[in-house]
Amino acid sequence: MWEQLNQATLRLEELETQLAQPETYENPDLVAALNREQKELTPVVRAYEALRRARSARQEAEAMLSDPEMHDLAREELHRAKERQEALTEELHLLLLPRDPDDDRSAVLEIRAGVGGEEGALFAADLLRMYLLYADSRGWQTDVVHRSDTELGGVKEATLTVEGPGVYARLKFEGGTHCVKRVPETESGGRVHTSPATVAVLPEMEEVDVDLRPEDIEMQVYRSSGAGGQHINKTSSAVRLIHKPTGIVVSCQTQRDQFQNRETCMRMLRSKLIEIKEREHLDKISDIKGAQLKIEWGSQIRNYVFMPYTLVKDTRTGFETSNVNAVMDGALDGFINAYLTCLATNTWVTKS
Repeated sequence: MWEQLNQATLRLEELETQLAQPETYENPDLVAALNREQKELTPVVRAYEALRRARSARQEAEAMLSDPEMHDLAREELHRAKERQEALTEELHLLLLPRDPDDDRSAVLEIRAGVGGEEGALFAADLLRMYLLYADSRGWQTDVVHRSDTELGGVKEATLTVEGPGVYARLKFEGGTHCVKRVPETESGGRVHTSPATVAVLPEMEEVDVDLRPEDIEMQVYRSSGAGGQHINKTSSAVRLIHKPTGIVVSCQTQRDQFQNRETCMRMLRSKLIEIKEREHLDKISDIKGAQLKIEWGSQIRNYVFMPYTLVKDTRTGFETSNVNAVMDGALDGFINAYLTCLATNTWVTKS
């Protein structure tokens, strides 16, 4: 790791020198590439410099321990330096992870209720709210482009777009089955139920990323349902696109204009087709189409327990917290950072 960090420091110096040259700006593409690389390397080098300062502070504190008059102060400084050094080492492990080419893209989230009837739909609605709050906490822009509601306020399925820097880099780990264990609002006898929901996360693709032939797409229009105002609910502005070769279906109903809804559908369709292409599993289109993941107990990536105790636990990393309400209010960084740490150190929870 140290050689990699030294090389990153030297490369950042080269980039800054090159960007200071007037002739560099004669090539806009080169400037864009240099700025992009500089943006990626800057947090790595800053963390490395902070780590070297922490190591130096630790060495100075260790040297002062032998002085009786400075012993107590040195011990406190040593404790702080150790904590700082450990935190920065972990941060650098994460920063040095191989980058996914799609990490800087926006993302499309698809949430679907599993078995469990109304309670499953209510849990899916809770997950939708959780991701909306998490995105808001990070300053990302969100849009619920499609949702199918139940009479009691649950969600059978919903599609959410999230835009902002580094969105896909963090949200891509949320894909999978999520399970809740609690007494449902619909349960009069007080019995605890277990209900799953699935989350699929796709990077949002641009038009140039995939070629969509008009003859391969069937467009359907219909009236929107749910909230949205009188105009949206009374006109056929909602759009559903069906990709004939794969059977993939995408819908959007949040915009007043049919054209805008179609453009949103096209972005989502491109994302799904690119995902299929990258996985090279054309014989497993059902893995992508509509987030049809295994929706059953035992296949989940995270459990949300409300009764008889409170606990949220990730089955892949082992990270857990008893503050289930905070998690449902969007406190997801602990889980995402734990996944990144396991990815960097290859220390996963082994399922029996």
